[in-house]
Amino acid sequence: MKHFPLCLLLGALALLASCTPSATEPYRSLYHHTPTQNWMNDPNGMFFDEQTGLWHLYYQHNPEAPVWGPMHWGHATSKDLIHWDHRGIVLAPDSLGTIFSGSVVIDRDNTAGFGPNAVVAVYTQSEYIGQNQSLAYSLDGGMTFTKYEGNPVLMGDIADFRDPKVTRDGDHWLMTLACQQEIRFYASPDLKDWTYLSSFGEGYGAHGGVWECPELIHMGERWVLLVSINPGGPFGGSATQYFIGDWDGREFKCDDVRNAPTTNTKWLDYGRDNYSTFTFHNAPDNRIVSLGWMSNWQYAQQVPTGSFRSQNTIARDLSLYIDDAGDYRICVQPSPETWAIRGKTVSRPTEACIICLTFSGNETGVVTLSNNLGEKVTMTLDVHRQTFSMDRTAAGDDSFSADFPGVTTTSLFVHRPSYTVYLFLDRCSIEAFDGDGAWAMTNLVFPTTPYNRIKVVGGEATIYEINR
Repeated sequence: MKHFPLCLLLGALALLASCTPSATEPYRSLYHHTPTQNWMNDPNGMFFDEQTGLWHLYYQHNPEAPVWGPMHWGHATSKDLIHWDHRGIVLAPDSLGTIFSGSVVIDRDNTAGFGPNAVVAVYTQSEYIGQNQSLAYSLDGGMTFTKYEGNPVLMGDIADFRDPKVTRDGDHWLMTLACQQEIRFYASPDLKDWTYLSSFGEGYGAHGGVWECPELIHMGERWVLLVSINPGGPFGGSATQYFIGDWDGREFKCDDVRNAPTTNTKWLDYGRDNYSTFTFHNAPDNRIVSLGWMSNWQYAQQVPTGSFRSQNTIARDLSLYIDDAGDYRICVQPSPETWAIRGKTVSRPTEACIICLTFSGNETGVVTLSNNLGEKVTMTLDVHRQTFSMDRTAAGDDSFSADFPGVTTTSLFVHRPSYTVYLFLDRCSIEAFDGDGAWAMTNLVFPTTPYNRIKVVGGEATIYEINR
C-alpha cells in the first residue's frame, strides 16, 4: 500500500477546511449563505435550474483577503435556499479587468450561438481605463464558464458604467445598466450587439451617491425598478430604493412626481444592512425571489466576523400591495422555503431562532432582546406614530465603526386592528418583517454572547428553534 505524503495530506485537509464554513466562528451564520472565507459583497447572476432543482448563487468575491479587492465570481448552489454547497470560483480577472456584478440568463433559443439552453453570464469588467460589459457561457448548467472571445460587448463611455441585469422582453434581450446617477436601457437580439433605448433617473429618488445594481421587474400589473445607492441610504451609507411605473418597451415612466422631495423615496428595506438586492432568473411558479447583501459600505470591511466578511439575507418573495395612502409598494415576505427551518417552540431566545410577535393595535409594543452582559436590542411598534423602530445602540460590539450604532425606523404603511412581526435571528443579524409584508428591516448586531432573554411589553412573543 502506498503512503500518502504528509505534505499532500496536510494540503488536502487545509483545502477541505477552506471549503467548509466553520460553525464554531461566533458570528458565522447558521442559516444564511456566507462565503467559506474572505470577502463577499453583491449577489450576482442568480438563477434556478428546473432540470436539477438547484438555485445558483454567484457573488462578488475576493479570495485573497477579508476585504474588498480583485473581484471574482464565487459560486454556491442550494436545493432549499437555506443549505448551500460551495462550488469555488467560476469567473476570475483577465486582461480586460476584474469581474464586477452582473446577471445570468438561460438562452433557450440559442440567440447568442453558444448552444441551446446555454447559461449566459453578462457582467462588468472593470479596468483602469473604464468599465465595460462582457459575456461568458456555460454548457454544463452553470458549473463552469467559458469567456466569449469577442469581449467586451458593450463599451463604457463614463466612469461608472456597470452591473448589467439582463431579462427577456418580447423578442429581444433587455439590459438595465447603472450609469453614475441614472439607469440606461439597452436592447439586443443576441446578447452581443446592444442598442441604446433610453435613460431614467434625473429628478427622481435619492441622489446622495452612485446608483448601482439595477433591475427592472414586471410585478403584477406594474413595473418596478430597483436601484441601489451608495451613499445616500435613509440611515446613512448604502440602501436600495425602488420606483414603480410602466415600461412601454423603450422607456420607463415613473408614477412618482419628478423632483419630488427625497422624503417620498421608497426603500426596499428600512434597516441599515440590505444592499444590492437582485432576483433569481427563472424562479419556479413565476415567483419573484430575491437575495440581498447583508451589510453596509460604511463599515462592511471592518465588521468583527473573523475569517470571512458578509452574508446574504434570507430569500424573500416580492410582490405589490397598496398602502393606506393609495400608493403601490413592494410587499416583502420570507420565501416559503425559509419557513422549513422553523422548529418547535422554546421558552427563550437562542443564537439562531424565529420569533413571532403579536401586538394589539391599541397599545404601543416594546420588545427587548438582551444577554447576561446587558447588551440589548430594543424594538418598538408605536401605534400612535404608526412606526416600527429597531435600536442597536447598545447591541454589543460596535468598536469597529462610529457609524454602526443607531436607530432605524419605518412607517407601518397599513393601519390594522392588530399587528404581527416576524424576527429572524441568526448570530449577528436580525431581519424583521411585517406579518403581511408591508415592510422589512434588516440590521446586523454583534453581541458578545448570544441574546438569551426577551421582554415584551404590550404584546406577546412565540419563539421557535431552528431546524438545521
